[in-house]
Amino acid sequence: MEVRFALLVLAIVGSLMAAGLSSRLGLIARIVQLGLAAAVVPLLWTYHRKIYIILRTLPRDIKFLYRYVNADRETRQFVKNNSTVMKLFVERARLYPNKPCFIFEGRTWTNADIDKYSNRIAAVFKNAGYVKGDAVALIMPNKPEYIATWLGLGKLGVITALINTNLRMQSLVHCLAIAKVKAVIYADELESAIDDVIEQLPNFERYRQGSDAPCKDGVLNLEELMSKASDEQPVVDEEPGYKDNLVYIYTSGTTGLPKAALFPNSRYLLVQTATHHMLGLRPKSDIVYNPIPLYHMSGGIVGTGCALVKGIPSVLRTKFSVTAYWTDCIKYNCTISQYIGEMCRYLLSAPPRPEDSTHPVRLMVGNGMRPQIWQNFVNRFKIEQVTEVYGSSEGNANIVNVDNTVGAVGFVPSILPKSLHPVAVIRVHPETSEPVRGPDGFCIRAETNEPGMLIGLIKQGNASREFNGYLDKEASKKKTIENVFVKGDKAFLTGDIMVQDEYGYFYFKDRTGDTFRWKGENVATAEVEGVVSNVAGYRDTTVYGVQVPGMEGRAGMAAIVDPDSLLDFKALAEGLDKSLPSYARPIFLRIVKELELTSTFKLKKINLQKEGFDPNKIQDKVYFRSGNKEYVEVTPELYEEIISGSAKL
Repeated sequence: MEVRFALLVLAIVGSLMAAGLSSRLGLIARIVQLGLAAAVVPLLWTYHRKIYIILRTLPRDIKFLYRYVNADRETRQFVKNNSTVMKLFVERARLYPNKPCFIFEGRTWTNADIDKYSNRIAAVFKNAGYVKGDAVALIMPNKPEYIATWLGLGKLGVITALINTNLRMQSLVHCLAIAKVKAVIYADELESAIDDVIEQLPNFERYRQGSDAPCKDGVLNLEELMSKASDEQPVVDEEPGYKDNLVYIYTSGTTGLPKAALFPNSRYLLVQTATHHMLGLRPKSDIVYNPIPLYHMSGGIVGTGCALVKGIPSVLRTKFSVTAYWTDCIKYNCTISQYIGEMCRYLLSAPPRPEDSTHPVRLMVGNGMRPQIWQNFVNRFKIEQVTEVYGSSEGNANIVNVDNTVGAVGFVPSILPKSLHPVAVIRVHPETSEPVRGPDGFCIRAETNEPGMLIGLIKQGNASREFNGYLDKEASKKKTIENVFVKGDKAFLTGDIMVQDEYGYFYFKDRTGDTFRWKGENVATAEVEGVVSNVAGYRDTTVYGVQVPGMEGRAGMAAIVDPDSLLDFKALAEGLDKSLPSYARPIFLRIVKELELTSTFKLKKINLQKEGFDPNKIQDKVYFRSGNKEYVEVTPELYEEIISGSAKL
């Protein structure tokens, strides 16, 4: 099809050229022109829709390609110069030492402040014998010292493992062990978490930050060591380079223990360059508001890179606060703010305040804005542009929505043939999530608006398309496939179900492990969660499938936070009937006081799914809905009717 379309373009060009020559070459040119026209007309008829789409999306695509070319040009310069985050920041600090870099709790840290702090960190660890390739864990709440610490370690080529501050016991031990760290730097207030696991991991040094008080035996006082250290740039035997690892970022662990993703300088600079150009950031006037954990990619890479690499000041906050979000943006004159996960729903569920529309924010960037609340959010908070970004710490399937298309997580230009697209949506088996292959052995692209798994085509050596993977090589292998569209090619499996419309926009549907099948239909839990939450007054909601004896597939169940028992079940049922097809409406409800969240505001559901709907095992109230009737509480007697098959599902 792409070949025939190319012939159509050539035929149109030929017709135009023949028209220009006809006045000079006479009859022969006219005959050629008529012949080309005869060839063009049927092709125009065949491809009229594609031509319309290309013309309609042309302004979007030209804008995107212009920004992409600029980002690519800068990336090539980084490759040529063997650039690192540290080198770029040191040069920026030299040129603009007094420019604000980070703002935290009323204090402004200039470029010089961050540079000198990072140099003292480098001096401490150089004196302790740390060299390029060593790994050190960092466990610290959001504050400028966090960034300056990994920056200082990076000047030595030491890799920093960015540890989630909420991890305890087994999960913390796991994250420290897989990174093979030689030391851990922790904030004073997190000392108990380290003490709880020290016997399981005795062979690393401990550095306490944030207190001048005497340390326990075996613990080094980082503040004291830094007070005696030089703040000059460190001199090292082997400098880190563009391809060298900078940090380890861990997956969120929603379905198991976290995995450590490799994050080299090349990827950090790629993310920042793409952010700067694709979002049209303004270094001379923008200020970024960043309330996201700094161990997360959005907070620790996107948020910090604006300041370190591009000189855009970043306002940090210890943790996200609904009441402080817009107040902070007004106080610090922030023009860009970040969000992840359920943050936007929490902001929308708060009572209206004057600050909702008196802030200076023109652009919000992040991931996790649910389509069901998008327009209401924009209308209430008067946001000029919402830029939804799709990507992962380890993956190469990165797309971005730059034109405010509601619900879209990104797009690919319509004017480019599919063979040039860096991402694709492929068919997968509904039950196993394994790629479906055709008779030729290759994967099958999903049709327009057909759900499938998003993949990122791998091209090693290309910063935007290479797959760095995890420290765990076996885990890395499980996330890739070979012989995708041609023999020998490879792709990264995102595990996310998406659809792509005819204009090239991608829409997130669900995680492959979350989607379930009921009444012969696939149910995307993310979509149902958005609807249930809206109908239930923006309450925390998670949806999952539960097994019912004797029934094929899984029945839908929603856990809804309602600690004060104010939920109107009748209104909920009516709202779901209006908004969802019958097979997608939750049959069971579980009313809970709270839902477990990851530190990056993602809802956990694996334990809820295991517990099912048995009232004999669950303390929470469970409700059941048969057909179009109202929800009724599941008693032990009703439970027996359901599992015996006498109750209608």
